Amino acid sequence: MAMTMKTVGLDEVMSTLARLNKDAEKVAAESLYEGAGIIADAFANAAKSIRTEPFKYKKKQRLPSPEEKAAIVGKTGIAKFNANGSEVNTLIGVSGAAGYADIGGKPKAVRLIARSINSGTSFMPKQPVFRKAKSASQKAAKAAIIRKAEEMLNEITKG
Repeated sequence: MAMTMKTVGLDEVMSTLARLNKDAEKVAAESLYEGAGIIADAFANAAKSIRTEPFKYKKKQRLPSPEEKAAIVGKTGIAKFNANGSEVNTLIGVSGAAGYADIGGKPKAVRLIARSINSGTSFMPKQPVFRKAKSASQKAAKAAIIRKAEEMLNEITKG
């Protein structure tokens, strides 16, 4: 018994898949940028909420000084994207370009100040503002990534 089979629209499917493959990196990068922006904004707001006190040498435990907080505020952001095929990576946090800040007449690395505040030290209690900001904004960031990716994929498949 012979059987014949006819496929309709296979050429359309193949051309759509070719377009998807060609634009995969662009879709991944733009989608990631949407989500990273939400987390970066949460980090910027978190940096503003750091509790401070004037610096005193005699105290064993102390809060960050206003100068240390000022060194971080406005220095959060998104690092350059690293693309490898359809995989795109980035980092969100205190900018590496932030460099050093003059704290009490001594240069201190801004990233180290941020880490000391977030994780705590032997002389500074931890204020996990960045970890909390990441946790609080992660669901919204994931939703934004998915929404942007679906939007772009719909445009590609319709076009």
